[in-house]
Amino acid sequence: MSVSASFAICKVAKDAAGVAGNIFAFGLFVSPIPTFRRIIRNGSTEMFSGLPYIYSLMNCLICMWYGTPLISHDNLLVTTVNSIGAIFQFVYIILFMMSAEKEKKVKMLVWLMATIGVFAIILFGSLQIDDIVMRRLFVGFLSCASLISMFASPLFIIKLVIQTKSVEFMPFYLSLSTFLMSTSFLLYGLLSNDVFVYVPNGIGTILGVIQLILYCHYESKSRIDSEEPLILSYDDHFC
Repeated sequence: MSVSASFAICKVAKDAAGVAGNIFAFGLFVSPIPTFRRIIRNGSTEMFSGLPYIYSLMNCLICMWYGTPLISHDNLLVTTVNSIGAIFQFVYIILFMMSAEKEKKVKMLVWLMATIGVFAIILFGSLQIDDIVMRRLFVGFLSCASLISMFASPLFIIKLVIQTKSVEFMPFYLSLSTFLMSTSFLLYGLLSNDVFVYVPNGIGTILGVIQLILYCHYESKSRIDSEEPLILSYDDHFC
């Protein structure tokens, strides 16, 4: 097989992995919808926090910027997935603020303005770096750190599942979407030899696998535990 043919196959495989990552990411982006249905229905944010949406917005903005031609070469699918993610997070933040109490609304507005301000500094600051390699390293390290921090956030949920032996707070489809999206962009990063893409998504893939294993273990265990009392009561009745 010629070098050009191998390159073409690699390019097709990379684009396919990127498109798959965009599709699977949609499952993550729509996952908060049930929460916001409840918030809108009750007209209150209750005990929910708006900070995860602020963090997600910042992450999407930085990664979106990294994927642009001004920073890295041929990473359009990184830009598209994070552009869509940023729109979703911005909408969630607005909806949250509309239903929040005055004090929480002010805090969210401050956090939103701070997020936009920090991103503006990163954007204009990186453009001041004339060396394209150094510019890519600067934004790449920021996007990598941001992604790793986002993928590390489920560690609290993983700990909660182990402590409570319940998967109530770890929805299956959210864990599955995380795993599939991370795996897709892990392959995308490996095929494009982009360390700033495959390292954080490799970590995300590992955490996704852990979540799915825990879900299978504790979900089946919960089902068995819930059945045992019925079996025992049935036997006691006829003893």
